[in-house]
Amino acid sequence: MLFSQSEAAHRAASDAERIAWVDEQDNLLGAKPRAELREQGLIGRGTYILLFNSAGELCVHQRTLSKAIYPGYWDVAAGGMVDEHESYERCAARELAEELGVSGVSLSFHERFFFDQPGNRLWCAVFSAVWDGPLRLQPEEVSQARFMPLQAALDDSLSTPYCPDSLAALNRFVARRG
Repeated sequence: MLFSQSEAAHRAASDAERIAWVDEQDNLLGAKPRAELREQGLIGRGTYILLFNSAGELCVHQRTLSKAIYPGYWDVAAGGMVDEHESYERCAARELAEELGVSGVSLSFHERFFFDQPGNRLWCAVFSAVWDGPLRLQPEEVSQARFMPLQAALDDSLSTPYCPDSLAALNRFVARRG
């Protein structure tokens, strides 16, 4: 695959970031480079921020092709891996600002759950926020974004590649809402 220089540099820096390494009960064991966690099948921590507008539409975005997992997939949540000395809450605020340019919003915490697929083993913390301002996309990670009705996003995920971890977070959020 061909990536821009900035995407390639971003990917290399991302793979080297020291991520919180945890066990199956989410007990902190230390930190390891992101790529090492993936390659060794170890468990990290991740955040998922479901961003809605005041009309109740969900922000979905497409990941760039330079992403290590799920390249080019659509994503129903902003978010990312929790750094070595970072809380879930701090990571959620940081990732929302980095990926979509949204800051200064109130984040509502919903739950944590364990997601386990080869190459993507995570303790996931799910948050939501409401935002009606402009989105400023991080070009190294997000190629496009749009708000759409929640049911339309769920329907689209049946025929279009969507990130399974963030879909799990969204489906759990919807089930808990009733």
